[in-house]
Amino acid sequence: MESIADRKPWLAYYGTTPKTLEYPDRTMYGLVRERAGRVPDATAYDFMGTRSSYAKLIADVDAAAEALAARGLKKGDTVTVSLPNCPQALIIFYALNRLGVRASMIHPLSAPTEIEFYLRQSSSKWLVTLDAFYGDAHGPAAKVGVETHLLVSIGDALGVVKRLGFWAKAGRKIRKPPEHDRKVLRWKELLATPRTATAPADAFAPDEPAVILYSGGTTGLPKGILLSSRNFNALGLQIGTQGPIETGDTILSILPMFHGFGLGVCVHAFMIAGGTCVLVPRFTSETVAKLIKNVRPQYMAGVPTLYEALLRDPNVTGTDLSCFKGIYAGGDKLPQGIKERFDALLAANNGKTALLEGYGLTESVTACVTTPVGNYRPGSIGIPLPDMLAKVCKPGTEEELPPGEDGELCVSGPTLMQGYLNSPEDTASTLRRHADGRTWLHTGDLCSMDADGFIFFRLRMKRIVKVSGVSVSPVTVEETLDGHPDVDMSCVIGVPDEKKLAALKAFVVLKDRSKASPEKAAELIEYCKGHLITWSVPRSIEFRETLPLTRIGKVAWNELEKEESAKASN
Repeated sequence: MESIADRKPWLAYYGTTPKTLEYPDRTMYGLVRERAGRVPDATAYDFMGTRSSYAKLIADVDAAAEALAARGLKKGDTVTVSLPNCPQALIIFYALNRLGVRASMIHPLSAPTEIEFYLRQSSSKWLVTLDAFYGDAHGPAAKVGVETHLLVSIGDALGVVKRLGFWAKAGRKIRKPPEHDRKVLRWKELLATPRTATAPADAFAPDEPAVILYSGGTTGLPKGILLSSRNFNALGLQIGTQGPIETGDTILSILPMFHGFGLGVCVHAFMIAGGTCVLVPRFTSETVAKLIKNVRPQYMAGVPTLYEALLRDPNVTGTDLSCFKGIYAGGDKLPQGIKERFDALLAANNGKTALLEGYGLTESVTACVTTPVGNYRPGSIGIPLPDMLAKVCKPGTEEELPPGEDGELCVSGPTLMQGYLNSPEDTASTLRRHADGRTWLHTGDLCSMDADGFIFFRLRMKRIVKVSGVSVSPVTVEETLDGHPDVDMSCVIGVPDEKKLAALKAFVVLKDRSKASPEKAAELIEYCKGHLITWSVPRSIEFRETLPLTRIGKVAWNELEKEESAKASN
């Protein structure tokens, strides 16, 4: 049987999207510098009203790179960057790439134990954080033996008026680090470093590991994922075909830069296209509503919980949404109810697009599948991006399954990671060369694919719950619950059961929280009985005001599992 990856039936739904692309041999820095040479006066970023042209951005990147080199950083070193979406995060990221220094990107709110873990894993020489987080970050840095702790102030990126406002509101509350600590370096001091020689440009080869991102760590310690400039450039060019992204197009860069979705889609894809990134350091629905009104962006991307929050915000209702060319959800399963309600919001407010779902994982930088414009299929996460291949295999094997059957999704293409940091065994089990000669990434996600190449996500294979020996998908139960008119969101997990070994428990957020009651729980269980087989019906339902979220905004089902496990052990 001919592989679906050879037939590529999804190409019939590409429309005007190119079927294949050219990928230049450039670093990330090199590709952004090339774009800056073409559109020097275009706005590269907007941060709380402070804007930078591409010419100024590259000048700032080059100045930082030369200062870093003068301070001793060189090719082969690693620097951990722990910053929110702010201009210095952009500048340091591309400066490190110019020098051939690996950027290890972590959450700015990481706990001290997490920071220590990331620093040790990456063997980082420098740590870059906000000055406000000096207290949490410097102890781990000193313990690990980091040479330099570079402190960044949000105020330094603002104009005079806003800088004064920031100082009055928050800046004056930030504790200053000890004056005698020679390992502490401030951003302004870095830029004032005397230059001893010209720093190298494009020191990385395009395929060398240039960035370390980290897995969510939901099933153990986070794994460092090694990604190259070519990986990021390929993703950026692929994403650029969606729309397509044009010079001057603006995106709300809400997702954080420590995550592949935020860094790859919401920043780098727009940098190499000559677009404008509106850097949002902290998400609130009120902030995003104001930006939509004032900035009039063409694109927005986020996790499903972002759109659920916007739907609940009265500031969004009635806002003209005609500015958008593309709105994308990824990072987690998009509940059908949220899509339908957000599409209705768009339609009621002059929107010319719909909320489109995509799929990806950090091992392929981020998105590798997206819904083609005008070809939405209910329940589908879409089709592969240009030059990406996908197939569904029997779990644990390389045997391709026929259309419609559930199995493990495998993907191939130019965005596949270089491997896991310090983990050749995990790399070998995840990246496998199949009989067709291609390297395939085994995603660990249960999916199916129809005859046209549209992919349907089922669940993370590790989330399968065995109820009376029957494999049950919590995602299917969640989709059923989310279809009830009173349910806003749900999360389903397996809990111990004496008779069945495991049973299902649902955590539910109602649209009207005041309706939570034992009677409502019984009603929802009866509703599930009418839509699901016996084994998939939740044994119990617990109502919550909110559901726990990961730092990227996904529903943290593993946290609910930990809660239930702790209850059972007491």
